[in-house]
Amino acid sequence: MVETIGQLFLNTVKSYPKDVLMLYKKEGEYAHISTAEFEAWVRDLSLGLHSLGLKKGDKLIIFLENSPFWVMTDLATLCLGGITVPIYTSLMPEQVKYIIDNSDARIVVCSGSDLWAKLAAVRHQLDKVEHFISLGGDAPDGTLTLMEVQERGREFGRENPELFEQSVAALQPDDIASIIYTSGTTGLPKGVMLMHGNFISNIKAIDEILEFSPADTTLSFLPLSHVLERMVSFTYLYNGCTIGYAESVETLGANLLEIRPTIMVNVPRILEKIYAKVIDNVLTSSPLKRKIFYWALNVGKEVSKLKLQNQPLPGGLKFKHNIAHKLVFSKIIAKTGGRVRFFVSGGGPLSKDIAEFFHAVGILILEGYGLTETSPVITVNTFDHLKFGAVGPPIPGVEVKIAEDGEILTKGPHVMKGYYKMEDLTREAICDGWFYTGDIGHIDENGYLVITDRKKDIIVTAGGKNVAPQPIENILKLDPFVEGAVLVGDRRKFISALIVPSFEKLEEYAKSHSIAYDSRQDLVTKESIIQFYEELIDRITPNLASYEKIKKVILMERDFEIEKGEMTPSLKVKRNIVEEKYKSAINSLYQE
Repeated sequence: MVETIGQLFLNTVKSYPKDVLMLYKKEGEYAHISTAEFEAWVRDLSLGLHSLGLKKGDKLIIFLENSPFWVMTDLATLCLGGITVPIYTSLMPEQVKYIIDNSDARIVVCSGSDLWAKLAAVRHQLDKVEHFISLGGDAPDGTLTLMEVQERGREFGRENPELFEQSVAALQPDDIASIIYTSGTTGLPKGVMLMHGNFISNIKAIDEILEFSPADTTLSFLPLSHVLERMVSFTYLYNGCTIGYAESVETLGANLLEIRPTIMVNVPRILEKIYAKVIDNVLTSSPLKRKIFYWALNVGKEVSKLKLQNQPLPGGLKFKHNIAHKLVFSKIIAKTGGRVRFFVSGGGPLSKDIAEFFHAVGILILEGYGLTETSPVITVNTFDHLKFGAVGPPIPGVEVKIAEDGEILTKGPHVMKGYYKMEDLTREAICDGWFYTGDIGHIDENGYLVITDRKKDIIVTAGGKNVAPQPIENILKLDPFVEGAVLVGDRRKFISALIVPSFEKLEEYAKSHSIAYDSRQDLVTKESIIQFYEELIDRITPNLASYEKIKKVILMERDFEIEKGEMTPSLKVKRNIVEEKYKSAINSLYQE
């Protein structure tokens, strides 16, 4: 019986002995870690941490880039009864200091000169930290390396051979496993306390409705500090899947071809970029290739529709689909490594058009919904229950209902224990066992949850009309000329948009229309370019209500960035930060 993460670890190493359990880049090549090596690494590190004085309930900071060592450090801490506190590597020193200090962490595990530089800036203020540990051998003075801690653990284990199993046996489902700090888009970050039982309930529910097996190879690229990647990593281990780690988002395309995954968890922004790249290649190809592509896509959509209705394919359509696959779809699928069984999309709303496109070419995307506070999954589409534009029915054991004002509420074993040191906020978020998500949506006639938008993101115009920005932004981002979009207009007379152009396309347009410019800043402020985008937006949003129409635009000279605080590490735009940063430019749009 697996009821804690510690029991999950023991079950994995006993049930799935493999030569290749994990893959990571080392000196330019993918190296592998076997199940036996994985087990020894976690055991030794766990006992080494015990020898340093880490006790049940003590907090350990993980400030590492994605790798097997992130997961093994996490498991070593959890098996001991410790509480892991992950920190996004993109955070600034003051944010890092706040999380370390607020969480009362006693040990910090860090890697890489860039991350150590962030720690160095605040290290003298971290009075509660007793040990700093480095992943690599380049540890600053006064720190241990993980190898040294492991060596201590091996020695300690020889003297206390039963201690590791005893620590795991002492774990309870209601023990806190992790404190995960939210991105803090409004106010200070909140420390979400998730218990072992929270994670296990999500893992078992997902395992019940999706298909995982030891034959699967997965590719992990989202930050492990993000609750979705963390939970699915546990799910992979629970099922004995091989986990490959991408080097970065920038190398994802190359890593897909190297790992050739069968499963991968995505966020919408990555899928949007893949879609945009495919469409852009089509639009710049010869007329014959464009004609073949759109013919194939229409065939794929016919097949997709019948599959969703569980209808057999007519012989003629099957023949055409085989040709479409050979001429078009196989080339797109090959870019993913050629073996993908399904993608999962979470962390934000996925455009219905993009989900339909991928399904038409033969790549299944299962969109789900959840939050850090819900471990995270609340609903997800499955192979048998799939509907584009919806985020699926509730997972087993989870309840969902809609409040009178449209807010989505959820109840079940997935709901967090609370916010660390924030009892008032916990009482506001959880009432009678129901967690108030802050999202607006409805449950359709088939029991699928449909998300409208974040409650706090809804724009209320000066005329009192409610505008949900995310669906409109998703429409805009489907166009090859648009990289990103943020709608504004709360308490204003009309809606406007901040648009991040696709500069590759825009610069081609400027060249073909003999529009001279000195820089990107010069280009995006030219009246003719602004007019081009306003007319483009009118063309691609013909079905919007009059109060939803975008009347004016600001063209950005660069994309929004995590490092500048404009995006979360899961690639969602922080609206309040963006609106505040560009307040004067936005105000200028509304001057009479």
